[in-house]
Amino acid sequence: MMLSVCGVRFSYNGHPVLRDVDFRLDRGEMLAILGPNGVGKTTLLKCMNAILRPGGGSVLVEDRDILNLSPSEIARDVAYVSQKSETSRLTVFDAVLMGRAPHIRWRTSEDDLGKTEAVIHTLGLSSMAMRNIDTLSGGELQKVCIARALVQEPSLLLLDEPTSALDLKNQVEIMSLVRRVVDEHRIAAVMSMHDLNMALRHADKAVFLKGGSIHAMTPVAGVTADVISDVYGLPVSIHHLDGQPVVIPTT
Repeated sequence: MMLSVCGVRFSYNGHPVLRDVDFRLDRGEMLAILGPNGVGKTTLLKCMNAILRPGGGSVLVEDRDILNLSPSEIARDVAYVSQKSETSRLTVFDAVLMGRAPHIRWRTSEDDLGKTEAVIHTLGLSSMAMRNIDTLSGGELQKVCIARALVQEPSLLLLDEPTSALDLKNQVEIMSLVRRVVDEHRIAAVMSMHDLNMALRHADKAVFLKGGSIHAMTPVAGVTADVISDVYGLPVSIHHLDGQPVVIPTT
């Protein structure tokens, strides 16, 4: 397994938020972490990147426990895209180039510049490479953040609410982009999400958190209305449209 999360626990001020969380993920797989507000989705992502230090358990990325690595070592294996990204007067090119920081020794090399250009081209950002990122739309800025993460050349991509505050077109573009990157580069991706339908459309597996523990982990094809109803406290039904599952509240 590329990723193994084993018995992760975390508390805020003595209040348990995560309780013995366990799951596995392989290369080429996308996992959606689902559940209501405040259930610990973002906390779990931050524990997986050692931004927060768990009170117990381990996070193995290709058999190395990231909790025992330095920040620069973690950044060579794990890339994190937060829910909110700060803007600045950096150009798109320079913002993406910053993702090469874990690999840069004494100075930026031609290899670093070439890889930055390649990722910018792949994500369709070439026409705006010299624009300042504080002039971008929400969807454009999210693509830049993902580009910066990809140029790190990670094995594991963590995304906190990657479609938050985006319109429908940009949601589909971002999720399709992540899906393509995972498939083409054979990396693993873990996303916290609120949009059940978007998650079931693009992810391979789903973890449902309830009360800080995993209530269910299943391939998206195995997600049931009962699981969703139990986790969210809302009766739903699941229908299929053109082969895609669609969750509909029944109240």
